[in-house]
Amino acid sequence: MSTLIDILSQPAILVALIALIGLAAQKKKMSDTVKGTTKTFVGFLVISAGAGILQTALTPFGAMFEEAFNVSGVVPNNEAIVALALTDYGTNTALIMFFGMVVNILIARLTRYKYIFLTGHHTLYMAAMLAVIMAVAGFNTFGLIAAGSIALGIIMTLSPAILQPFMRQLTGNDNVALGHFSAVGYAASGLVGKLFKGSKENNTENINFPKGLGFLRDSTVSIALTMIIMYVIVALFAGPSFIESELSGGTNFLVFSFIQAGSFAAGVFIILSGVRLVLAEIVPAFKGISTKLVPDAKPALDVPIIFTFAPNAVLIGFFASFIGGIFSMVIMVFAGGVIILPGVVPHFFTGAAAGVFGNATGGFKGSIAGAFVNGIIISFLPVFLMPVLGELGFANTTFSDADFGVSGIFFGTLANYSGPIAITIGLIVIIALMAIPAKKKKSSHKGEEKAV
Repeated sequence: MSTLIDILSQPAILVALIALIGLAAQKKKMSDTVKGTTKTFVGFLVISAGAGILQTALTPFGAMFEEAFNVSGVVPNNEAIVALALTDYGTNTALIMFFGMVVNILIARLTRYKYIFLTGHHTLYMAAMLAVIMAVAGFNTFGLIAAGSIALGIIMTLSPAILQPFMRQLTGNDNVALGHFSAVGYAASGLVGKLFKGSKENNTENINFPKGLGFLRDSTVSIALTMIIMYVIVALFAGPSFIESELSGGTNFLVFSFIQAGSFAAGVFIILSGVRLVLAEIVPAFKGISTKLVPDAKPALDVPIIFTFAPNAVLIGFFASFIGGIFSMVIMVFAGGVIILPGVVPHFFTGAAAGVFGNATGGFKGSIAGAFVNGIIISFLPVFLMPVLGELGFANTTFSDADFGVSGIFFGTLANYSGPIAITIGLIVIIALMAIPAKKKKSSHKGEEKAV
């Protein structure tokens, strides 16, 4: 069972297998098949390496922030909460993950929702959350796995589906989808961006720097310099004694801050390089899957795939989302009760994506406003999610991204209303609605019919 978890939770292996199957289905030459599969595998490892560097650079920033401003509370972190969940629900999580992927493929094959979710680690995280919720709801073992698998397959399909209109606008085509369980926050950012429709031409990537500051057009340079300023400010508030004794291992606190900021920029550069490598291979390879198994299927890939479309918006979105998290934290402090601290890692990845979508629909202003709203969403949803997680809700962490909150609250509320019965009825209704064929409308040319 642990081997199954290891295989299915590794996006590099999972997507490389998809590329291999797709290329083989197209009867490509052996050399092309090996090349495409290998590049896809290595590309995802490059992305993972970049993400690891980012996370390593951001972790001390979170500790510095808490020390600098003397705040404590619950820090949302998917990896931390999943590690706790797997202790008691590991087997159920693995089975839900496997059969959930099967359900996702069946839904794509039999309905109009042609999305194959390929972000393995997020699939694992959602499976773990559903295993907990279904257990709290009172399902027996078979019912827990069945209900959790169907729920996971539905979420894996609907999450990219609700975001696809914005993906089409962003990419200019319909070839790829986004497989990252924060689609609710991203869609909200895209909708907020539309409020600034008149500013769309004022794109984050077209910022007019003074001639002497033209070097800031290089995203690597601008990201590095911005993060250095941010790290140094927080480091000065946190103080050298804390940083040098708790975080840097004795290295001067300013030197440590410079290195972490530079590492952050390096991580972004590596991610963007990996994304270019993967997209060049996976989209053509996926046509084999589409043709043979799921006609017109779209691969739903991890969030870094959109970072290349607006690198400036990535950094702007991170800052705006983080500020939204701080704003939400202040409200919680005055309101009393649970305080959700702004986790730097979730605010970077989801805020960056929200900034990209907000920029696509509303330019610079849309990027800021949309990511700010995303920061509020991922701050308040965990407050309502924690009570439905049973004993796991008392842990000092919780799920961070928006879709976990929405899905968990939905199924948790059904469980509180009437336990397994309500969840079962809910799943049947959702599947029935998804099975309804797309409406047809007549084209004005030659009476053709189009699906809408």
